[in-house]
Amino acid sequence: MVSPGFFLICMLHSTVALTCGALMMFYRDEIFVFSHGKDHAIKLLGSTPHDQLLIRTSDSFSGLLLFAIGFLLFMVAFVKDREFHGFFAKGCVLLHVAMAIWRIYFERKVEDLGHDWVRLVVGDIVLGLSWVFFLVYSWREKYD
Repeated sequence: MVSPGFFLICMLHSTVALTCGALMMFYRDEIFVFSHGKDHAIKLLGSTPHDQLLIRTSDSFSGLLLFAIGFLLFMVAFVKDREFHGFFAKGCVLLHVAMAIWRIYFERKVEDLGHDWVRLVVGDIVLGLSWVFFLVYSWREKYD
């Protein structure tokens, strides 16, 4: 029997990644103002036209990558192999832990992003915990 929890978690993460990726590609300025505030958003958008182009291009590619990850999660949601579910969930936990460590050690040192790092680390931990809960639930299902 295949766990419906894996499908639901994958679909939830996929929806978040697809939405955030699309917003990063097409509504970057509005998202910066919403997430960082107007003062910090102006600093993050760059001061010269060359910087603005580089930052816009980088953000578009980041959004495209996030969109691709969301699409990958959507496809993985339909995999029926229980062993793969556990392997994939463990990999996702490691990915979220690595992101939290990155934010703690590097992103908080960036002056314009320093005030957001706690909120982002909490988000990484919550997303990682959803996979941990799936692993605990599937372990409980396996040994009950």
